[in-house]
Amino acid sequence: MSLTLKDFLRSEVAPALGCTEPGAVALAVARACEELEAHCPGLDRRAEIGTVTVEVSDSIYKNGKSVGIPGTGGKRGNTVAAALGACCGRSEYALEVLRDCTPGNTETAEALVREGRVKVVRIPKVTGVYVKAEVSARGHRAECVIQREHSNITKVTYDGRDVAPSPGSGNDTQPPRRSVPQLVGELSYTQLMRLVDEMDSEDERHLLHGVEICSAIAQYWLSLCGREPGSDPAYRIRQLSCAAADARMAGAPLPVMSSAGSGNHGITAILPVAILGQSMGKTDHEIATALAVSHLSTSYVKSRLGRLTPVCGCAVAAGAGAAAGMVWLLGGSIDTCAVAMQTVLASTVGMICDGAKETCSLKVGVGATEAYFAANMAIQGKGADSPGGVVGASLQETVDNISLVNQEGMKDVDSVIIGILESRG
Repeated sequence: MSLTLKDFLRSEVAPALGCTEPGAVALAVARACEELEAHCPGLDRRAEIGTVTVEVSDSIYKNGKSVGIPGTGGKRGNTVAAALGACCGRSEYALEVLRDCTPGNTETAEALVREGRVKVVRIPKVTGVYVKAEVSARGHRAECVIQREHSNITKVTYDGRDVAPSPGSGNDTQPPRRSVPQLVGELSYTQLMRLVDEMDSEDERHLLHGVEICSAIAQYWLSLCGREPGSDPAYRIRQLSCAAADARMAGAPLPVMSSAGSGNHGITAILPVAILGQSMGKTDHEIATALAVSHLSTSYVKSRLGRLTPVCGCAVAAGAGAAAGMVWLLGGSIDTCAVAMQTVLASTVGMICDGAKETCSLKVGVGATEAYFAANMAIQGKGADSPGGVVGASLQETVDNISLVNQEGMKDVDSVIIGILESRG
């Protein structure tokens, strides 16, 4: 299977409501509930769900423990998300699974949690995206497993019987298809950038829709805070990016466009590029092209680091992607994009992910601002373009070095962070 831009955008650039980690929890629970509904006609989810048990990786647990859940009036965490997935989640909405959440649903979800019928259990030392939800009703049980990507359902069972085949389980008549992140990981940066030439009007509309919804949530939050957007491009980039991420982490009831499975990655990859393009008077087509470069560049880094990592992907991967997109707007080449990306990577590599919460907005702001300055440096022929520290002789070598630091040097970071989170109860 060869990768196309449409395949890439369909998989890696999608609307997301709220943090994608509790979103994946809600999605798995919702899909399990739908399987129960399919076999139990007339099942009332709000009244008849017995128990909900969800097993999650350390990564999902960490990122979902403290973050706000949209539409709940400030409720937080994976357990609330699981309960809401049971009450009102719809798997057809993918990462917007809780789109239909109402105050009544929230009350029901809270009751399920109070009664001890909803449990979220982490699986120590399991990292990346992994969620297994088991739901009971009317004496039956359904299970849904999500792996590798936040909306990638790999298994669904009813009373222990597979009802949706698992890739590679032996139930498929065809070899398992490689995922889009896997395909991205097999391409060189130059090969990946060639996909930009495939952009058509449908792709352009999709990319620009990301600007619309990310801008909308930023403006919504600034209005609530009684602030006006600044006029200086660098300040405006930081201000709007921070506002959008702060709103999302607090549980604002508005979607953003995700990138590489993360809404905060999407904010970082989209808003700096769009704001610079608008300030330069660029056309929609030019901005959309630069956004494609930004998303592809973000995924280039993420495909090598991993979906959920101890390193803050918002600043590191999406910051690098945004730098490449802004270089494109400024008239730079692919080589110039690579220099700008290396500069961001050199400056943000030590930033850790300590779970999803409002202060993620500060990291998004750092990544967005570093991207702006790195892009301008690269256009002037400056930046991190020679070996030193984790920076290698090429973008590929730099990303490989950071991946090594991430996987080997920081492998205990999640355990330490989780210990801190759990010490608070």
